Amino acid sequence: MFPLLLYFPPLLGFDPITVKNITGLTMIQGFFASLSAMLFFSKERLVNKALALTLGLSLFFSSLIGSIFSKAASDASLLFIFGVLALAASVLMFIPRSYLKDELTEEKVKFHKPTAIFTGVFVGFFLGMVGQSGAFIIIPLLLYVLKIPLRVALGSALAVGLFSAIAGLAGKIITGQVPFYMAGALLLGAIPSARLGGMVSQKTKTKFLRWLLALIISATAIKVWYDIF
Repeated sequence: MFPLLLYFPPLLGFDPITVKNITGLTMIQGFFASLSAMLFFSKERLVNKALALTLGLSLFFSSLIGSIFSKAASDASLLFIFGVLALAASVLMFIPRSYLKDELTEEKVKFHKPTAIFTGVFVGFFLGMVGQSGAFIIIPLLLYVLKIPLRVALGSALAVGLFSAIAGLAGKIITGQVPFYMAGALLLGAIPSARLGGMVSQKTKTKFLRWLLALIISATAIKVWYDIF
């Protein structure tokens, strides 16, 4: 959503949206889209509640601090932070991995709690700054750092994203970085399409989902870094 809002309006002949407003829009979109899709994944037993609470709560406080701090940051620095996160996520997604456990449901998944807490605190601050609920970086971290099966990682990332989205959205609203008239239009499309995406993903092979995510993140990272330099 970040690159779409950054690059598409000028291509369609509209005025560009400032990076600060984009961070507010992506945070409110991330909250409602994550909530909509997470409800679907939860019914399919693909949301690990212990993981969501552990990682989500550690993300919450650091994301809130980051979102408030972002008010004083320049658009260039916010774009740079997003570029670093996208590049890191892209590199992780191309690391070879096994698909043998990707169909497991949440009750069969175990993880290392201290690692989850440290990951949440570290990443949350930067997600709060750039206005992201964080699925694009949380999913690779779940897959490669915490070793979570892909379908549970997809569902749990949405639940985790709710915590960072609530904190980040609160900070963005407090500091006046959410253009609500744009947000309303964005949500009309985001909520139903997120639920539809959840249903389609259930019928899609995990190998394809992984490569699709890798390509989307990589394309975003390349474009952002091209603009930075």
